[in-house]
Amino acid sequence: MAVAVVTGSDSGIGRAAAVALAGDGFDVGVTWHSDQDGAHGTAREIAELGRRAEVRQLDLTSLPGAADRIDELCEALGGIDVLVNNAGAGASSPFVDAEWDAWRSVLDVDLNGAFLCGQRAARRMIAQGRGGRIVNVTSVHEHVPLRGSAAYCAAKGGLGMLTKVMALELAEHGITVNSVAPGEIATPMTGNEDVDPGRIERPLIPAHRPGDAREIAAVISFLASPGASYVTGTSVVADGGLLLMAAIANQDANSEN
Repeated sequence: MAVAVVTGSDSGIGRAAAVALAGDGFDVGVTWHSDQDGAHGTAREIAELGRRAEVRQLDLTSLPGAADRIDELCEALGGIDVLVNNAGAGASSPFVDAEWDAWRSVLDVDLNGAFLCGQRAARRMIAQGRGGRIVNVTSVHEHVPLRGSAAYCAAKGGLGMLTKVMALELAEHGITVNSVAPGEIATPMTGNEDVDPGRIERPLIPAHRPGDAREIAAVISFLASPGASYVTGTSVVADGGLLLMAAIANQDANSEN
């Protein structure tokens, strides 16, 4: 029996990842922050695939106690083989205007919460003695800055480096740790839920559209699979070529000189 826990799996990338992992044969722990109905909808999809789901509320602004939910899910499902740290939050304001409470909240959800959940999962994986997979969902802003998003970029950049440290320390236990860095994905967080990404025009993205949550779930599914056993400490960027636009901007700037 294989068990995965996916945080923030009530909608978007988390929901798609939970369903994809169920399709791969995992029983899945589902967590939600504010959308309980969405979480139970994810659980129904998992059940339709013949796998078991357990649902818990996870509020990563209430640390460190919130990480207890990981242990609860592991106990309920009989262990853990995969953790997907997907729960995330953002805040938008110029750096000089950023409020301390907003900064701290984003860092708690996106970085501190992932640290604590990853620690709980890793301890159990080590005790089980059969290895495991941890996948941290970051963002292209793990790699490049975004105006007005100091807290979000700091948290995602920090999670990217934490991923590398975790990978370095946990490799001896047969545990791989990687990050997935999505670009714009059609999810509630980007205001594009329940739309066909192919119908949204994005001229500044080489793929000319946002991504589908299931496309990110496919990357997560691979990193959780036996086929990815030699992949650790890396960041897989899935952004439709968005990061490549720096090269185009540089080319355009040079052509104007």
